Amino acid sequence: MPATILIVDDEPANLSVLSLTLEGSYRVRAANSGERALELAQTPPPPDLILLDILMPRMDGHEVLRQLKQHPLTHEIPVIFFTAMDTDEDEEVGLALGAVDYISKPIKPAILQARIETQLKLKRAQDLLHDQNTRLEVEIENRLAENQIVQNVSIRALAHLAEIRDPETGDHILRTQSYVELLARLLQGHPRFQSVLTDHYCQLLTRSAPLHDIGKVGIPDHILLKPGKLSPDEWSIMQGHAALGAQAIERAETDVDQPVEFLATAKEIAHWHHERWDGKGYPDGLAGEEIPLAARLMAIADVFDALISARSYKQAMSFSAAREIIEAEKGHQFDPDIAQTFLVNYSQFVEIANRYQS
Repeated sequence: MPATILIVDDEPANLSVLSLTLEGSYRVRAANSGERALELAQTPPPPDLILLDILMPRMDGHEVLRQLKQHPLTHEIPVIFFTAMDTDEDEEVGLALGAVDYISKPIKPAILQARIETQLKLKRAQDLLHDQNTRLEVEIENRLAENQIVQNVSIRALAHLAEIRDPETGDHILRTQSYVELLARLLQGHPRFQSVLTDHYCQLLTRSAPLHDIGKVGIPDHILLKPGKLSPDEWSIMQGHAALGAQAIERAETDVDQPVEFLATAKEIAHWHHERWDGKGYPDGLAGEEIPLAARLMAIADVFDALISARSYKQAMSFSAAREIIEAEKGHQFDPDIAQTFLVNYSQFVEIANRYQS
């Protein structure tokens, strides 16, 4: 299909001559004013190239080019100025505005056709490169999406290993993941956390949260599934699931050639989500902001879900009773600002709990 050329000149004689010169090789459109030129340039299909006179009444060629460059539909169309203004300064002004070439009148047909063909070949090459880049971007996005799906499925599969070992936990993974995501989003505007809780970091937290109890895979059945209260020795072994989970994730990190962000976050959560704000938690007795933020967020999500969930050794606690405990532990077990945000928005966490009932 021949290229489309838009000719812009306020002189009918010039339009006629240029049309006769180009019609054998191109599809030609003509505009006798700057305003009409802008209209035709935005009318599908857009021209492949514009021949633009400078000296026109009301709107000159320079202003037409400025507006073409400002509009997303026309800013990539190559423009060749043709004019009786033939000084070097005139040419510099035209090129500075974005014209691709500058031809002085009177126009020689052979030179005009050669200049046009040069610019059309360049445009075709640029369009081809743009199309290839677009296809490549789409392919990269598709591959990234596929990798993301595989990664998410792998995370859930690993998390379910721990859940299968302890069938009473039910939808604990879905609930705690949703609690953490909501809590992180609610805290994004808090002065203490806004520099850390970017959208990207919130996504990492959400993806990493299901691995918080992966270390329970390493706890013997007679302890993990014991229906009654654990002895001090058994409780010590049960507490070891935090370090076991961190070690398992760390081994996974060594199997890849470069750091994986969500694994680093998952390791923090698995290792320290049982630490307490007052330093009386386990496994390392970290206190306050020594505890990574990801683990502090998971701590309150994990405890809340444990309180409202039935186990073989206890009944589920009411939402109001669970709220009272979290209120009492604000500043003791939990980061006070995180706990306060949790409590202020408590109904939203209750809604999540009801949505994913076991």
